[in-house]
Amino acid sequence: MTLRHFIHIQDFNQAELLELIALTRLIKEADRQGVTPKLLQDASLGMIFEEPSTRTRISFEVAMTELGGHALYLKPGEIHLGERESLSDTAQVLSRMVDVVMIRALKHETVTGFAAAATVPVINGLTDYNHPTQVVCDVFTMMEHAPAGKSLQDLRVTFVGDATNVLSSLMFICTKMGMHFTHAAPVKYQPPVRWRHIAEENCRTSGGTLTITEDPVAAVREADFIYTDLWWWVGQEDEIPDRRVAFMPTYQVNGELFGRAPAHCKFMHCLPASRGVEATDEVMDSPRSIIFDQSENRLHAEKGILTWLVYPRLQRPTPELRAYHAGRIQSFLDARS
Repeated sequence: MTLRHFIHIQDFNQAELLELIALTRLIKEADRQGVTPKLLQDASLGMIFEEPSTRTRISFEVAMTELGGHALYLKPGEIHLGERESLSDTAQVLSRMVDVVMIRALKHETVTGFAAAATVPVINGLTDYNHPTQVVCDVFTMMEHAPAGKSLQDLRVTFVGDATNVLSSLMFICTKMGMHFTHAAPVKYQPPVRWRHIAEENCRTSGGTLTITEDPVAAVREADFIYTDLWWWVGQEDEIPDRRVAFMPTYQVNGELFGRAPAHCKFMHCLPASRGVEATDEVMDSPRSIIFDQSENRLHAEKGILTWLVYPRLQRPTPELRAYHAGRIQSFLDARS
């Protein structure tokens, strides 16, 4: 069958993403009743991390285990990823030993380069460019918390803050699904033109809308969900003073800004958060915050993504074939006794 990777939201059409979310919902319902099916029995997941992670590491490892498989955590320095061995060679070796690979990389080119040589599905667990697994979880969470009577295409999502890797993927998936997406940030920290062109093309196909503005108050006025993220990432530490000045306090999601949104509006954050910086405790811990539902749904989304990619590729030997080989091996061993 055709090899599919999960690297960029744009690699999938709306129908495929809805199918993936529907699968995630079915698996979550089974999980809530303690009967998660072992859909990936005996399969293996290689997890490559170039930096530490909480939600990505735990969600993928638990997901693979509860689906009946096994996950290997490959932390920085444990494998020769592009050092002392080419990226291509590492990809080909792992492809012979595991059924799927997840990579959390500092550079997007690491994931795309690895996938180009891999012969098993590769999942992008986050790069400097995007975070597709996170936003599948996010849309799934929005569907669970949508205001009564609103369809997915009715939802209005406002992202306040820097144009992060999460912003890019969230903007892509929302516009692809026909939702109404707004980003509020100073001009310097708004998404680049090439990102906007992708989102605008999505809107032309889906009927969604894209708005980029410097006015956070106008941006949240009709929002069903307000989303924010860290104001700086790895490698931007020297920019922190300038970024604080640019964003604080106008773009901080605090009680005042949250109060300008409709009463039903929910608050979202991919976490980890710098509490008191991009968002205040008042908002993050409010009854309208769904950040921990969102975090939990990373587990269910990873189960959906893993199953969607890997299940169709697994061999399912008959009991007779299993018995045949078990008997041959046992006979060989018994003959040595």
